[in-house]
Amino acid sequence: MPVQSLDIAEPFFSVRVIENVKSHPITGKTIVLNLSESPIAVQKQTLAHLQSAIIVDTVIEPVDHAVVIERIADYEDEDALFQRVRETWPSAFKVRGEERLRGVSHYMSPKVWIGKYGFTFYHSGSVPLNVGLHRDHAFCPVPGFREVHTQIVGFGKMQQCRERDVDTLYLEEPMAPGATHRPMYDANGNYPWHQFETITPSIFMAVEMLPDGAMPPQGV
Repeated sequence: MPVQSLDIAEPFFSVRVIENVKSHPITGKTIVLNLSESPIAVQKQTLAHLQSAIIVDTVIEPVDHAVVIERIADYEDEDALFQRVRETWPSAFKVRGEERLRGVSHYMSPKVWIGKYGFTFYHSGSVPLNVGLHRDHAFCPVPGFREVHTQIVGFGKMQQCRERDVDTLYLEEPMAPGATHRPMYDANGNYPWHQFETITPSIFMAVEMLPDGAMPPQGV
């Protein structure tokens, strides 16, 4: 199926996974994340593997594998949007049960797996968020797990630390709408201690990528 719609971010955003098309028209402000090793042409620019941008009223080509998020410019009142999201999505702690998420203003959409790719939206409601540094992804026992995050609404920062202590911070990437941080994993899927931290209340998308031999986990 060249274009597959995902309902995980409804009624707030329209999300589509696009595969193996020569071209795809973009209408209005839309975030495009390239999931393929092959570049996507945008006029005379390109999006490389795991790069994203806000694309407006143009054509992207060719598209081997990408995810697009539409209707990102529909909300003049972001506070009202966030309130509706909190009324719709459960807390991440309720879904995932991780102790680091207890009492944290962090909410998540349903997750959907398309092959080896998992897609989830998160709303981070407080500043600071204090979601907690982490580096393990226990649900994937096969080496090579990968994950990136794409900012949808609001501003944040992805932080990497030498130890499980923010005072050991060594790399921080600002996250604005349309931005995806650089991959932080090594060839074996090993991660540093890392966390997403808010600058403003935010919504972002997580894309998880399973290695060969791994199966999508049950639940989350």
